[in-house]
Amino acid sequence: MTPHNHAQPGDYAEAVLLPGDPLRAKWIAETFLTDAKPVNSVRNCLGFTGTYKGKRVSVQATGMGQPSLSIYVHELINSYGVKTLIRVGTCGGLNARVKVRDVILAQAASTDSAIVKDRFGPYNFAPIADFGLLRAAAEKAEAAGLKIHAGNMLSSDIFYHREPGLEGYGLLPDHGVIGVEMEAAALYTLAARFGVKALAICTMTDCLITGEEISADARQTSLTDMVTLALEVAIEA
Repeated sequence: MTPHNHAQPGDYAEAVLLPGDPLRAKWIAETFLTDAKPVNSVRNCLGFTGTYKGKRVSVQATGMGQPSLSIYVHELINSYGVKTLIRVGTCGGLNARVKVRDVILAQAASTDSAIVKDRFGPYNFAPIADFGLLRAAAEKAEAAGLKIHAGNMLSSDIFYHREPGLEGYGLLPDHGVIGVEMEAAALYTLAARFGVKALAICTMTDCLITGEEISADARQTSLTDMVTLALEVAIEA
């Protein structure tokens, strides 16, 4: 047990899906897992373990932002022995070719967060996904006919910029950054630090270029393609 998690040793599978929203974690467990059982409810950051296609897998909410995710990921790795962590979240679109409901595989994650920037002296660490997970996700998505984009994601600590539209993101879109969310860079950094595997898979739910978006309810309950893809990767990791 930890201050943020009352699960017992062995309650989590070695592969865990990481949505930010606790209700999305509950939806994933109830919709996709067989015999799902709750393993954590501290601060309502819900965690569940069940099976998918006969393989044991868990889902744990991480809350919003890199500081919150870092707590749960650190404890999942170091207190519960988790080896594979796959973020399943939503993101904003920074490139016109990425459409609402398209799936982004975060090949790398740029960030403005001190969680990553302040720990490497004069160097700028470049957090990246596990290549095996990334390749498996790309291959399975292609086989399923999903519209995906693999590229650089921005993990930002700022949601509301003073500048309108894309102005708050500087030259990042011009350098191939295709989406913005709030967790992947910290996930990749911790995975590298502790020698485990991580991947962030996000569905683009609002486009910062066109203003198109889907509703909050749809974000929570209609991201079936993304979750199915993550589970297919997780059970073979």
